[in-house]
Amino acid sequence: MTLFLAASSIGDSVREIADTFGWDPWLFLSQVISFLIVALALRAFAYKPILRVLQQRRDQIAQAQLNAEKIKQQLAEAEQRHSEILAKANAEAQKMIDEARASASVVAERKQQEAIVAAEQIVAKAREASALEHERTMAQLKHELGRLVVDTTAKVTGKVLTSDDQRRLQEEASRQLA
Repeated sequence: MTLFLAASSIGDSVREIADTFGWDPWLFLSQVISFLIVALALRAFAYKPILRVLQQRRDQIAQAQLNAEKIKQQLAEAEQRHSEILAKANAEAQKMIDEARASASVVAERKQQEAIVAAEQIVAKAREASALEHERTMAQLKHELGRLVVDTTAKVTGKVLTSDDQRRLQEEASRQLA
């Protein structure tokens, strides 16, 4: 019986406190339901789209890093090809020089002088050809690098670059390569 009186006393105290503060169970229930509706709407229309956009950004960043690695690899390959071309041109020039010197030693003094002059002309032409090939290769490399920078920038930023933007990016890449 004392337990019943204690429970009744507690219940009366709770009712008294609720009346003092103006607590209405139906009003409280409607507020809980309203809160749940707003929370679910925010989750569906705000939280999930934001997470989706963040994931897309992460994917774009990862793709940009992959593209940067590809560009580095292509640049290294272009430099290797350039070195191979120069080595081949130098080897051919050296071979021509050696042949000219061998034939010049067999010929008389006068022919030897003519052969030396011819060899020097060949060397000059070979160096000139090597320089021209180097310049052409560098121009191609700069153009290709500029194109890759423009393509990568367009992919990373997600916007279409104007011709002025493309020209400016290619010039910056060429200056940095030089």
